[in-house]
Amino acid sequence: RRPCFRVCYICGREFGSQSISIHEPQCLEKWHMENNQLPRHLRRADPRKPELLTAGSCMLTAGNEAAYHSAQAQLLPCGNCDRTFLPDRLIVHRKSCR
Repeated sequence: RRPCFRVCYICGREFGSQSISIHEPQCLEKWHMENNQLPRHLRRADPRKPELLTAGSCMLTAGNEAAYHSAQAQLLPCGNCDRTFLPDRLIVHRKSCR
């Protein structure tokens, strides 16, 4: 049986219940640094942490699902092929996309 992991709402990666509280502030700080380096038209709104009313195993699954969708919302689509990328990778992709 696989242990319960929590999904980061910023990057979408899985972390243990103790390490997620350490990871999230660092991930948010990194996100702000990367977002501020992007051109203005590619900058994104701050990610929002999904709110859940209660905790438990069924709420953990719903929380992970909400966190995953929050992380996926941070991706930007390519204007040519509609694939989604992180903003810094989108700039590189656009150079070769036809």
